[in-house]
Amino acid sequence: MRTDADRGGAARADFAERIGRRVGGGEQDTELPPPTALRAVAGRGHVTLEWEPVEGAVGYLVHRSVHSTGPFEPVDHGGNDVLAVPHPPYVDTSGERDQDHWYAVAALSEVTRVGPLSDPVVAAATGSGDAAVTVTVEADRVLGPLERPWRPMIGSEHLSLMLSEDQVGGRAIGMELREALRRVHDELGVETVRAHGILCDDLGVYRELDGEPVHDFSGIDRVYDTLLQLGLRPVVELSFMPHDLAVDPTRTVFAYDAIISPPRDWDRWADLVTALTSHLVDRYGLEEVRDRWSFEVWNEANLEVFWSGSEGDYLRLYDVTTAAVRKVDERLVVGGPSSAAAQWVERLLEHAAETGSPVDFVSTHTYGSPPLDLRPILARHGREDASIWWTEWGPGSQHFHLVGDSVFAATFLLDGMVSSMGRIQALAHWVASDHFEELGRPQALSHGGFGLQTVGNLRKPRWWALAMLDRLGDSRLDVSAEGDGADGLVSAVAARDGEVVGVLVWNSSLDQSRIPGDELLARDVTLTIDGLPDGIYQVTHWRVDEEHSNVFATWRELGGAERDWPEGEEWDRLRAADALAELEPPSTLAKVDGAVTVSFALPHPGISFLELRPGG
Repeated sequence: MRTDADRGGAARADFAERIGRRVGGGEQDTELPPPTALRAVAGRGHVTLEWEPVEGAVGYLVHRSVHSTGPFEPVDHGGNDVLAVPHPPYVDTSGERDQDHWYAVAALSEVTRVGPLSDPVVAAATGSGDAAVTVTVEADRVLGPLERPWRPMIGSEHLSLMLSEDQVGGRAIGMELREALRRVHDELGVETVRAHGILCDDLGVYRELDGEPVHDFSGIDRVYDTLLQLGLRPVVELSFMPHDLAVDPTRTVFAYDAIISPPRDWDRWADLVTALTSHLVDRYGLEEVRDRWSFEVWNEANLEVFWSGSEGDYLRLYDVTTAAVRKVDERLVVGGPSSAAAQWVERLLEHAAETGSPVDFVSTHTYGSPPLDLRPILARHGREDASIWWTEWGPGSQHFHLVGDSVFAATFLLDGMVSSMGRIQALAHWVASDHFEELGRPQALSHGGFGLQTVGNLRKPRWWALAMLDRLGDSRLDVSAEGDGADGLVSAVAARDGEVVGVLVWNSSLDQSRIPGDELLARDVTLTIDGLPDGIYQVTHWRVDEEHSNVFATWRELGGAERDWPEGEEWDRLRAADALAELEPPSTLAKVDGAVTVSFALPHPGISFLELRPGG
């Protein structure tokens, strides 16, 4: 009998072998000119690159060489996925210090179509020197509403895991996963959950008796009833294939053997999807499902590990599935391609234009870089009406990776979420909880899991990044910065709620070789808030860094490097550390010359959140 560890090991080996294999060919042959006005600014430990945006570009790929004539290779910042970024600036902290590097940048019309390189520029990150950044917030200058792309959606393990009565590390899986999802709704404002496997055989949705289909949605009812009780709604990812409906049920993925095969009978697949949709509408109400739910077709079919059919098979699946959903009601929300690495978006829109299939939203995934800007692709196809949903995104795509439990991941989330404001409707962090078993269940408290929360529901540093963003007011304020690494290495966003002003300042890069931290990249920050009404203000300063708001620091103190799981009172110690830490007690400042100024040291990686409230 296979143990959880056996299943996990086999799944990991299979996943690693197949994850890089793509299904289908390239995208539209659209090449863009190179960016102009490329400039490189050297600083202590880094080089910041700026350039003029190229019309029609979804992103840019930064290249580097030690010679002016090349060869130029993409800068690999260690994200293990798409290396392109959606816009400048780009901060390179991965090159050798005090060594000249030549940089050139290419524009992308879509993720697989890289244009020619710009004229190169040269710079050298310095290995010493003082570094200071000045951040100025204009409290009386509102830019508009603060967008909140993390709220519409979050990812989770296959939702039947909420019903599990098993344990991991002595913790109840189902109960803790339910509580983790309740928290993201109550504390972060998340509205929906996107997860795999609602049609998998563990829920008994489909079987054939004497050659005839039998549908049973009672298992799905238990899952969705539970989710709604938590205040959340589902993104109904229509996957994976039921055993009795699969062309080849032996083609599977993950430790729970999700079947990745196309249907052997397309009409029976369509009947299943229509029956499920009709059942959901009958059970939960048409207005509820139409206005607050959505239907996504499959998961990452452009990867062989998730789809044993061809690209053409997926496009047929999309047509058949969306038609089956819309057969119940023409206003139900449908979309895809739910692809890996930002691929197939152009291809789906081309196909939908030919077949008339609906696309209410385009969805895709990347890891390790801020999401690309898909608006030019939608504009090329006259589909500006479609929403843009990144239904998976995070600091890394690898299971059990160091980045998962790091402060680096927290600053990465701030970079991505702030980059996405105003151009992406939903950016779904992958995932809510370390109760996650795709390639095997967690074997230790600190194992580099994808979750915002650990087994035991301790909040990781990246939880606090989203919590602080969510705490900001609704009116975004004008922010400017100057100094070594300003608006690249050190970034800031500010907002107000009435007379309360909140400011987030963080120190980050995309370079995952800096996950453990880098003293050379630390900065001395002077923050000035101008335009405040006369009066007395209380300033509270919260911090996320290696020693603050980081339960893993406490776990190391308890000897976690030598053991897998806490015991007894150690859980109490960890729960006591599960809080957003104040860097210093609140201080009361008199407003002087129209401004409040606060100075502090900011490590790399690190986050400071300052809140000003009137009154002593």
